[in-house]
Amino acid sequence: MRNHCGPVMDRINGYDVIDCGPCGFRHISPFPDNDALTSIYRDEYYSKEKPLYLERHLEDLEWWDTVYAARYREFERLLPGKGRSVLDIGSGPGYFLLYGKRHGWETLGVEPSVKAAAHGRSLGLEIIEDFFSHDLARALDRSFDVVHMSEVLEHITDPEGVLITASRALKPGGLVCVVVPNDYNPFQQALRKACGYSPWWVSPPHHVNYFNPVSVSGLLTRTGFETVSIEATFPIDIFLLMGDEYVGNDALGRACHAKRKRFEKNLAAAGQDGLLRNIYKDLARHGVGREVQAIGRKKE
Repeated sequence: MRNHCGPVMDRINGYDVIDCGPCGFRHISPFPDNDALTSIYRDEYYSKEKPLYLERHLEDLEWWDTVYAARYREFERLLPGKGRSVLDIGSGPGYFLLYGKRHGWETLGVEPSVKAAAHGRSLGLEIIEDFFSHDLARALDRSFDVVHMSEVLEHITDPEGVLITASRALKPGGLVCVVVPNDYNPFQQALRKACGYSPWWVSPPHHVNYFNPVSVSGLLTRTGFETVSIEATFPIDIFLLMGDEYVGNDALGRACHAKRKRFEKNLAAAGQDGLLRNIYKDLARHGVGREVQAIGRKKE
């Protein structure tokens, strides 16, 4: 049993956010009850916590496809051979896998939410409706070129264990891709210091862990991967610094998001995706950006 200890960053809703030295990343203390989390993500997440998620993902699908296209291109650049198989852990509504399937990838999703898994199957995808586990990893032993986990590791109490287990499903030299919120980033800290914002990104018990580019890369290293690519996503917090106070204002938040989509889609349409990737890699080096996308290669 690991002794979790470190300075307290914030106290919210009965939880401390600690900068945990033994773990190498920030997380809440105490940890929430795993049975409660199981119920949330199996039965409630897409109905109570994120009731508009599926609808808005579909509204944004043209933009999401540009995001997915860049991600799959990065996989193809980094893969050692011509294998094209992907396991998506926490596959949500299934659109990431759908993009891959349409572009020649063999796909499989693992999704605990009854609602989201049904949606993925309605798209013609193979979805295992369950939580990812040691037993499932053994059944999928060394089967996949890529394991993908987007917006997953921040929700679970043992991200290190999940990555170690996921490694078992990968072929030698295969890739793991994780996307997590980039929390306590410099823009957020500036908003607290200069503008008096409270830490709106801290949301226990749903968000257990709080990562940044350095801590994600360290987590990959400790779990048997070599970090081969790391980039940020668009720094949406920049709108707050410019006075667009979208926290708690859904309509304004959607308007800011629409500008972000337009920015990225126009660069892609102009054939400047390489420029965009370089910008986001530079942002990650400075710890800036709303999410971190990190890709690790399984060590031989």
